[in-house]
Amino acid sequence: SELIRGFLLFGMPCPSSCPPGLLALMAPGLALMATFSLPSQAGDRRALPVEKPSGVKGRTLILLDVNTKSPVRIISENFLSLQLDPSIIHDGWLDFLSSRRLVTLARGLAPAFLRFAGKRTDFLQFHNVKNPAKSRGGPGPDYYLKNYEDDIVRSDIALDKQKGCKIAQHPDIMLELQREKAAQMHLVLLKEQFSNTYSNLTLTARSLDKLYNFADCSGLHLIFALNALRRNPNNSWNSSNALSLLKYSASKKYNISWELGNEPNNYRTLIGRSVNGSQLGKDYIQLRSLLQLIRTYSRAQLYGPNIGRPRKNVIAFLEGFMKVAAGTVDAVTWQHYYIDGRVAKVTDFLKTRLLDTLSDQIRKIQKVVNTYTPGKKIWLEGVGTTSAGGMNNLSDSYAAGFLWLNTLGLLASQGIDVVVRHSFLDHGHNHLVDQNFNPLPDYWLSLLYKRLIGPKVLAIHVAGLQRKPRPGRVIRDKLRIYAHCTSYHNHNYVRGSITLYIINLHRSRKKIKLAGTLRDKIVHQYLLQPYGKDGLHSKLVQLNGQPLAMVDDGTLPELKPRPLRAGRTLVIPPLTMSFYVVKNVNALACRYR
Repeated sequence: SELIRGFLLFGMPCPSSCPPGLLALMAPGLALMATFSLPSQAGDRRALPVEKPSGVKGRTLILLDVNTKSPVRIISENFLSLQLDPSIIHDGWLDFLSSRRLVTLARGLAPAFLRFAGKRTDFLQFHNVKNPAKSRGGPGPDYYLKNYEDDIVRSDIALDKQKGCKIAQHPDIMLELQREKAAQMHLVLLKEQFSNTYSNLTLTARSLDKLYNFADCSGLHLIFALNALRRNPNNSWNSSNALSLLKYSASKKYNISWELGNEPNNYRTLIGRSVNGSQLGKDYIQLRSLLQLIRTYSRAQLYGPNIGRPRKNVIAFLEGFMKVAAGTVDAVTWQHYYIDGRVAKVTDFLKTRLLDTLSDQIRKIQKVVNTYTPGKKIWLEGVGTTSAGGMNNLSDSYAAGFLWLNTLGLLASQGIDVVVRHSFLDHGHNHLVDQNFNPLPDYWLSLLYKRLIGPKVLAIHVAGLQRKPRPGRVIRDKLRIYAHCTSYHNHNYVRGSITLYIINLHRSRKKIKLAGTLRDKIVHQYLLQPYGKDGLHSKLVQLNGQPLAMVDDGTLPELKPRPLRAGRTLVIPPLTMSFYVVKNVNALACRYR
């Protein structure tokens, strides 16, 4: 038995001198070892940090197997989706959504939803006018406004002449002027955010056209959140402006799904009066009736109520909403931010306690939803690493990826159907793409996820040595492992392949030996690490040692794997994120869609 235990723990091959029947004993030995691992049920944490066994210097090994017979969860093809905040109207970036570079970056993350919503959703008014440039004001001297507005008008005219997908190549000087404007507006937007007082925004027909063109060209499905704070004297929803927007969108045959409001549980702090859950439920029923009156949207999808963090009062709000409108919405939505961006530190992104805060929220939301409509899909919308716009060199750095990738793994394993990332492009520092239209680390992480991860979630089995907790201390996982069927859209891998993704928060490397159905298979490694001298603060990343950057405005780089020989132990460097495609497993769960 000591001999068998040695082979199992350290991945040593059985020598030719093995006693007869030893190989037959290996399987039950592995099963016995699994009793020391975490439960494999979806939603549980997957792997344990493993310390050095006594008497074995420098050895740290984990045995890993995957249940390939059937998936434990199946999530949406659009699981990883995107959000744009209405602030892009205020700071001018909406006029640049036709940029070839932005469209290329967004296409890389398709298929996905594009949710147009945020703090300013409930201050948004639609006006059916076609020439916004002449009516729109802005900061800066006369020469700046004249050049900027004239360039926008010329760009609009050029786009109108194009058929189908409208793509622009904006001159550098035009982008420079826009960055100047956005920098000035950034201060205004931050002041509004910190004071929680927002000015009204106007969305013109021209702006809506640009927004839809971006979504359509990028292969994204637009979800538009309507203003829920337009209220009648009896506090019911005033739908007149929404109806105008719906009619215009229908006249253009725009394929859009809909929401109503953003974080309605916070309305009292915004306007001094509240809207309770049952009232919002009635408003959603009213919106559903409006959609059914318009042929284009009679079968449109409707999502809500997009509540904030599920504290006690927010749970009561959700219960009131579900009692009235549970059957009206196609998915129940809420949002989550991990850290206050004004006080965040790089060490915050490495705290396992912070990574685990989401699990409790998921359980609370699921409990309410399953009470009223068992099996109803649940979405996490507006998720970001930090609130308050984020912090430079933190929420837009490599370090933020630990929270983002763990969020994706945790939500998928617990059956959340869609997660909407705030934001694709935005003021502040929570976005995937910066204002020079350069992809940030979380973009590359998202691109790898899209290319390699399919919608079928698999249970994993981990065996290793546990630390004994000190009295009163909880052991939290610094090594996190998730498994899916490899994406069917990736033609580099045959169906039946499996993709693992691993987060190592340890400050030392960890070793993983693939066992069972994964044993002795060829593995392709995609190791994502920070690039340059800034370390975890870096806004640049490397894949298997090669820096990642766009080839040109219309071309993303090839994501080249590093092949590992069959049976090789996976060595996970400290403080890294990585993906491993196990080829030709012929997993029953992954053969068919």
